Amino acid sequence: MSTRHQHTTSQDTAVDGQHGRLFVRTWSPEVPSHLAPIVLLHDSLGSVELWRGFPAALCKATGRQVVAYDRLGFGKSDAHPGTLALDFIAREAEGDFAAVLRQLGIARFIVFGHSVGGGMAVNCAAHHGAACVALITESAQAFVEDRTVEGLEDARELFKDPGQVDRLKRYHGDKARWVLDAWIESWLAPAFASWSLRSVLPQVACPTLVIHGIDDEYGSSAHPRLIAELGGGTARLALMPDTRHVPHREREAEVIAMVRAFVSTLP
Repeated sequence: MSTRHQHTTSQDTAVDGQHGRLFVRTWSPEVPSHLAPIVLLHDSLGSVELWRGFPAALCKATGRQVVAYDRLGFGKSDAHPGTLALDFIAREAEGDFAAVLRQLGIARFIVFGHSVGGGMAVNCAAHHGAACVALITESAQAFVEDRTVEGLEDARELFKDPGQVDRLKRYHGDKARWVLDAWIESWLAPAFASWSLRSVLPQVACPTLVIHGIDDEYGSSAHPRLIAELGGGTARLALMPDTRHVPHREREAEVIAMVRAFVSTLP
């Protein structure tokens, strides 16, 4: 299926992941480009559809293909066969992310991750160093902070309301409860408390853009500062005032302008 939207064309495909089929959508500019595509990694409750109009706008602004996929267990991808392993953030890089690159024939890429997708993006940039042109993190957690735990505990209370779970079902269908549990129970697991990106960040050699809202309810500015400081490549730190956890939705035009400027000189 393909559709036209603001001078971009979108194409839906299926990719064989390690443990099931993955739903992938690619937005292409009207004028074909040989520039490295931008691959999006969604947050803990996210999906391709929940990126909404952002990928098409990003494609139009940068002139690059934009690729997004539903991780296994999310959106239109197959159900996950079990519970998430506690190293799920690192595993994505060499598992399904690699499968998407391989089956779509992507030799070079820019990786853009939101929230937990940002942590995955860091691992992707480190693991696929030769192919990764640049890394963009947005609202990424770099370790488990008190604010992160408090935000998750608040979310757990919120989702005791069946209506909130029903909202998730619009995007994840009967996988909604698994999606919710995978988020909250993974991050609040005692064995996960020591998780951080500190050991992998120095392995990132590419240019990095680190975007974070000052009022992010899931992480203070300590997270983006750590990503910028420990990364092995050059880094631009963008702290956005009056912005919470989803800058690309709250201030879409500003985020797109930052990304466009950042990638404008990249191959």
